[in-house]
Amino acid sequence: MTQWPKTSPKQEPTCLKIPHTDPEIHSAIIHRLLFHLSQAGENQQVIVVCIGTDRSTGDCLGPLVGTALARYNNPWFHLFGTLDEPVHAVNLQETLSSIYSLYDNPFVIGIDACLGQSSSVGCIQVANGPLKPGAGVHKELPPVGDIHLTGIVNVGGFMEYFVLQNTRLSLVMRLSEIIASSLHSAIKEWKARTTLFARLE
Repeated sequence: MTQWPKTSPKQEPTCLKIPHTDPEIHSAIIHRLLFHLSQAGENQQVIVVCIGTDRSTGDCLGPLVGTALARYNNPWFHLFGTLDEPVHAVNLQETLSSIYSLYDNPFVIGIDACLGQSSSVGCIQVANGPLKPGAGVHKELPPVGDIHLTGIVNVGGFMEYFVLQNTRLSLVMRLSEIIASSLHSAIKEWKARTTLFARLE
């Protein structure tokens, strides 16, 4: 569970926050992800780390995204965190250590649920830099990702564990579907572009 930080004006161009009801949400997220992916090196392996647990309705966004991504069987990224094999507070450090030992200079995309203001519930955010899992429930965990996506699943600031347990699954499912399909499409398009450019050179 990530706490969404306030951004400075200098960060605005690399941050996207959009309601899940926006009819243009898929194209907006794909466009922003392509911008971030273009910063990755040609030979960098893309790693997607979906954080959360299926033991909490509000915090199962990450594992739901991971499970949905696994169904695509996309060869262009490596996936950590599903409903069957979640990445959570207990095994996050071990998972990150494993990633950085297996892959040389990977480009990591972190995904997590987030608590925020009531007006922002239902929004999906794409931002540069790492997410800080556990901050929303006052846990100290290692940062994750060169970039990250978060879905604001409920209101933060008071009784966070109770709020997470009483989050509507329908919203979490909808957010996870949008994130998974958009991320899959963006990585697929990015890889197609880089392959084309390599052939043209």
